Amino acid sequence: MKAFVLALAALWAGAVFAQTPAATGTNPGARHMADLAVLLDLTATQTTQVQTILQEEHAQMKQAFQDVKSATPAGTKPNWQQLRTLHQQISQEAITKLTPVLSATQLAKFKILAKHMGHGHFRHGGGGGSATAAPATVN
Repeated sequence: MKAFVLALAALWAGAVFAQTPAATGTNPGARHMADLAVLLDLTATQTTQVQTILQEEHAQMKQAFQDVKSATPAGTKPNWQQLRTLHQQISQEAITKLTPVLSATQLAKFKILAKHMGHGHFRHGGGGGSATAAPATVN
């Protein structure tokens, strides 16, 4: 169950950045994208491109999670290692897509922010909890 909740948290973290822009005060995704634009000093063009890339990443992660979930027999836990590997592959693809969009400095900052986001620092509502480690084995 812990792995399932953690996988959902990872998907949710991607969703935070994947929201379409709206009024910054009412849409947490828009607020987080606006924060990211400020922290990375993005131009309007870069903001649009980064948002598109992150939306694609979120959609891929969501689909990968659904695929693993549907392939898991009822009453058993999803394969944590498989989810982690898929997450890493999709994240690396996003970094590859972001590389020509961002400067070297912006990309370095993004990687640091993404690392912290994975540990709960950019969760909905600004919560700063830390994620628990994945179990070594799944029964």
